Amino acid sequence: LLTPRVLSFDDDVDMDHPYCDEDEAALEAEVNGNWTPQEKALHEARLKAKAKRRVRKSSSRSESLSESLSGELADGDSHSPKGKVPVPNDRKSRTGKGRGLPKKGGAGGKGVWGAAGMVYEVEEPDVKDPNYDEIAQGDTVYATVVPELDEGELEKTVNPIVQEYFEHGDTKEVQMLLRELNLGHHKYEFSSLAVSLSLEGKASHRELTSRLLRDLVGKELSESDMARAFDKILKELPDLMLDTPEAPQMLGQFIARAIADHALPMAFLDRYKGKVDCDHARAALDRAAVLLSMKREMVRLDNVWGVGGGLRPVKHLVKEMNLLLKEYLVSGEVKEAERCLRDLEVPHFHHELVYEAVVMVLESKGDTAVKMMCKLLQAFWKIGLVTVDQMNRGFQRVYDELPEINLDVPHAHSIMESFTDLCYQESVITKQLRDSCPSRGRKRFVSEGDGGLIKN
Repeated sequence: LLTPRVLSFDDDVDMDHPYCDEDEAALEAEVNGNWTPQEKALHEARLKAKAKRRVRKSSSRSESLSESLSGELADGDSHSPKGKVPVPNDRKSRTGKGRGLPKKGGAGGKGVWGAAGMVYEVEEPDVKDPNYDEIAQGDTVYATVVPELDEGELEKTVNPIVQEYFEHGDTKEVQMLLRELNLGHHKYEFSSLAVSLSLEGKASHRELTSRLLRDLVGKELSESDMARAFDKILKELPDLMLDTPEAPQMLGQFIARAIADHALPMAFLDRYKGKVDCDHARAALDRAAVLLSMKREMVRLDNVWGVGGGLRPVKHLVKEMNLLLKEYLVSGEVKEAERCLRDLEVPHFHHELVYEAVVMVLESKGDTAVKMMCKLLQAFWKIGLVTVDQMNRGFQRVYDELPEINLDVPHAHSIMESFTDLCYQESVITKQLRDSCPSRGRKRFVSEGDGGLIKN
């Protein structure tokens, strides 16, 4: 006996086989027989698979038939692409495109900018684009807009610039910083703030301010802006005198220097003739008029503030220090000597003052100069105007040149020893510096009977 094989729905059965109908009839007859529930479910699944295969074959046949008749049906349905007749339950693309290849050659996926090695060209803007901006497509120039500074922010911004300029003295850097600011109609106030700050500073600061005003005119500021700035300073002169009593004289020198440097118009002083009610402003204008009348033949008043600090020649500094010490020996005013030394603005050259003071002691007669110079050096030492290094360097220079000084001053060694002892007692110099003072060797003859032999 042969056991019939039970087909599953996965088995590929050719429904056109001649024995297919007979098998189907036999199976239907057996359904009425004694089949288990599992066999019945398997039979039903087989029937469903058979129906699906019939639908697939019928669709493929109809598609091939439509392709053969595409020419005849081209005028039929205009909506069907390539003259194809739509087939019900057809899940294929009706556009007639697509061969199963990757979309856009693999460059059209999500998060993909394009195929490898693809170079995008500049696309012309489309007028039909909803984001098209007609104004933006023209010759539009974009620039950074800097907001204009008000009076409160102006002072906070300008003060650091001026203070830094007093340190480096580079006018070009100040011009570059001013170009980055939008001062607006407050542009003239930069000059007034710079002059006000320099009045509270040193003479070198005022010299730098005059140079800055000269370089700014014609580039960042005009003569009218400069005149407006000095007009404001003249009105604020009483308030400036509270911190700087010499403000009228200094302002007059600023005005004279600015006119000489062509930063102010020549007619600036003429505008105030007979129109000034403030005594301080009148004093400043009179000071400027006097300086201009004295220096009429000179092109610029370069020395109105003096030459600042290390810019002075060494011979000039030595001469100023000699004059300072001589005036002190006559007047005895330590405060005035201190002010004169600070005005020189050469703290690195204070050893020269110590050297000149010790040399004056060696060349002087009497004990007055010894005591006064010791008092002066002690005062400078206590206030920190002369440092330890400068004090030691000044004395050491005298020690090195003592043999030459002794040619002009025979008792230079003894005077030097007594002066160093006094300075050590007053805590002006250290014990090490006092002990390093050179002393002249004494030659003693034993007796005339020794034949003039020298005892070592």
